[in-house]
Amino acid sequence: MEIYIIRHTSVAVPKGTCYGQYDVDLADTFLDEVIDYQQKLPQNFDAVYSSPLKRCMALAEQIANNVIMDERLQEMNFGNWEMKHWNDIPREESINWSQNFDVISPPHGETYQEVYNRVFDFYRSLKANHSYDKVLIVTHAGIIRCFWAIILELKLKNAFKIPIHFGEVLVIDSTYDLILQKS
Repeated sequence: MEIYIIRHTSVAVPKGTCYGQYDVDLADTFLDEVIDYQQKLPQNFDAVYSSPLKRCMALAEQIANNVIMDERLQEMNFGNWEMKHWNDIPREESINWSQNFDVISPPHGETYQEVYNRVFDFYRSLKANHSYDKVLIVTHAGIIRCFWAIILELKLKNAFKIPIHFGEVLVIDSTYDLILQKS
């Protein structure tokens, strides 16, 4: 099975703002970015999965009619830090978290290990579905890094070293757990 994984389009959030599961608005460039994705992606997906957050669902619905929402594809929950500027988060908390984000959560949030576990569960169930040849997943940078960690067997902290830009398409051959393309 070929799995195409894309990040949502740009968002209307001030630079330096911590957002994860907060349902932020889309940037004014949304329609232009949709066209860019439509030109990069093949047609006729057997299934299109999306994070339920509107920044993903809006894009997925521009690509397909029958989008399957899956909670496991949501971005990391930053808890009390959601929609705060990174500079407004207590320094001691943010430093401790940034050094240990895989095992420490923001207050009332989740650890990156918890995020990884739900993505791993999603990937395992998707691979078990042998009726699909081509699938699209519309999700978030943190989730895409989890896919990288799964496929390349990376430590979670190392997965965060991989930049995930808007407009990129990651293609995985799930039969062999191979990265076919990153654009």
